[in-house]
Amino acid sequence: GPCHAEEVALGRLSYLTVACNDIELARKFTSMLDGKAMKTFVSTDVHGIEYAGVLKNIYAIASGMVHGLKAGDNYQAMVISNAIREMARFIEAISPRERQICDSVYLGDLLVTSYSRFSRNHNFGAMIGRGYTVKAAMMEMEMVAEGYYGTKCIHEINRKYNVNMPLLDCVYRILYERCPVSLAFEKLSTELI
Repeated sequence: GPCHAEEVALGRLSYLTVACNDIELARKFTSMLDGKAMKTFVSTDVHGIEYAGVLKNIYAIASGMVHGLKAGDNYQAMVISNAIREMARFIEAISPRERQICDSVYLGDLLVTSYSRFSRNHNFGAMIGRGYTVKAAMMEMEMVAEGYYGTKCIHEINRKYNVNMPLLDCVYRILYERCPVSLAFEKLSTELI
């Protein structure tokens, strides 16, 4: 990413990053995808990009919850700016190496997933922020919000690494411990920097 399939189908300019340990193989593959409306990049950061792809869905749920709570653009921007720092800390702990977290495959994908009307995870979070239960929001969705499952997965992985992840913890409490959304975000607001 950043790349929503809906925009690819509409022929809108889109960007993909192909991650592979074999950079030449990645280049051959991207040459088949490149076109007028599709631009590609290559990377060898397979693990970092995979984890970023899971984390951005979790943070998009948080962004959607803020939207559903009508907490405002200022607060939503603060949540997302903290999300990229949290993502960087976690990925560095899991897969330490040189990377630019502001590259499109990390930050750009996080932004499009957190703000787009096409984002299943944002929409799922927005429903919960508006008062839907997790179960009701899941039933209302026509597609899967991967961040729901990713939240539990990353939360369990982080038990080993113990990275400071207040956003992940906030979303986990809401989705899996039935913490009221407003209460969880009230606590989170004291932890944002």
